[in-house]
Amino acid sequence: MLHRTEEATSPDCRLSPRVPPLTLPLSPPPPPKASRKNPSADMASPPPEARLTDYERIREENIRRNKTILASLRRKAAELSATIPPSSPKRRKYQRRAKPASPACPVVLRRSLRTSGVPPGESSASAGANTSLAEPPSPPELRTTRFSSSLASSLRDAAAAAEPPPGPEGGICAADGFDPGRELVLRRTNARRVVPDRILSVRILPLADRTMVVTGDKLGHIGFWDVDGLVEDDEDGDGADGVFLYFPHRGSVGGIVAHPTAPQKIYSSSYHGEICLMDVEKESFNTIHLCDYPIFSLCQAPDSHSSLYFAEGNDLKLFDERTGKVSTTWNLHDHRINSIDFRPENPYMFATSSTDRTVCIWDMRSMQKKGPKSLKVLDYNRAIQSAYFSPSGSMLATTSLDDTVRIFNLDNFDDSCVLDHNNKTGRWLSTFKAIWSWNDNNLFVGNMKRGIDVISVNRSQKSLSASYTAFLESEYMTAIPCRFSLHPYKVGHLAGASSTGKVFVWTRA
Repeated sequence: MLHRTEEATSPDCRLSPRVPPLTLPLSPPPPPKASRKNPSADMASPPPEARLTDYERIREENIRRNKTILASLRRKAAELSATIPPSSPKRRKYQRRAKPASPACPVVLRRSLRTSGVPPGESSASAGANTSLAEPPSPPELRTTRFSSSLASSLRDAAAAAEPPPGPEGGICAADGFDPGRELVLRRTNARRVVPDRILSVRILPLADRTMVVTGDKLGHIGFWDVDGLVEDDEDGDGADGVFLYFPHRGSVGGIVAHPTAPQKIYSSSYHGEICLMDVEKESFNTIHLCDYPIFSLCQAPDSHSSLYFAEGNDLKLFDERTGKVSTTWNLHDHRINSIDFRPENPYMFATSSTDRTVCIWDMRSMQKKGPKSLKVLDYNRAIQSAYFSPSGSMLATTSLDDTVRIFNLDNFDDSCVLDHNNKTGRWLSTFKAIWSWNDNNLFVGNMKRGIDVISVNRSQKSLSASYTAFLESEYMTAIPCRFSLHPYKVGHLAGASSTGKVFVWTRA
């Protein structure tokens, strides 16, 4: 006897019969073969129920019963849902998020290797160029041509107040017995952010009675800092904390010069091929020259403030401000010229340093327009960033990317000395350029440990020697000083400029 489940507990359960442990065939037995004697039996087929086994009949009956139960449950569910009022589902409101404003893409100027003064086979890194190819977007224009009336008035008064004290040699004041390692200090009030970005050039104006620092940064700003605090602020807020900021250039400011005989005229050059004149008398910035290639260095003739020598790529050009034209062009190096410096007490002799790994000394009187010949060529293994004469004009100091500072005796170039110095400033810092002190005894050069190395130079009758004698550091010097400038009439006023836009002015204790 077979036992079957009488009720279903849920709609989803399927009823299955309880079958006693009988041995059932895996497949229904084959129908009996028709007898050959009765062929009509082959044509007749029994009804479907007759061909099912007992197990299959029970299974079919359970399926029919389950279908009946499920149909009854669906009918009751439909009746219950009809009594409940339909409710419309609340649609979720999606708020469109505002897209963040994408920064304005800077306009990248494509410059050839010849434009940047880099040889065809070398990269900008090997040539010592620290400027990136894509310039960051410039900040909003503060001023372009208009100059602060209060600052212009102060500079006019300072320039006309008194004649600068005469210097013994090279226009630099006497500094006998001055020891920078013991006497120089940095006060908290003498550290100030002057321009927004990395400083490439710095100059202390040749004013006898005050200290005015002028800086140029990578974006094209020119910043004036009245260290003495004698200039009053303008009504529009210009000159807060003694800082006046202007925006006359469209590229990195590579040079700033002012002649001792005309400090009221300040010239600046940029990598965009511009030369600007800040005329205190007219209270404005004026672009006096434009060229096709970057200007990497700028210098004035010792005997004429209107004669400007500037390096356009690997060419040296003479610009006369009175005529507003370039009068002479010399092709001096294979690649860009990084510095130009005239020898004191000799307005015809000057030195140039270049990324072609040479330093050359020239005499203006013997230079031809085509194929000028130098007096002396000094070869290096890497690019040279600077070559400056000592105040007396008897020595020459160079700074190279081969991590050396070299000093030469101009009377005998074989008499020289080499100091190891870490000049790997990287991409984000301006390159180091060692400058002379107020006398021939010391050199100043930046240090990667946020300090200033003081190099003592001893020139005896036998040989030339140099060594590190002091390291200037202060808690107020919060950045690495890369470029320096001396006050020509105040011994002990040293300005160091950093890549953060800050300037640190060291003074005597």
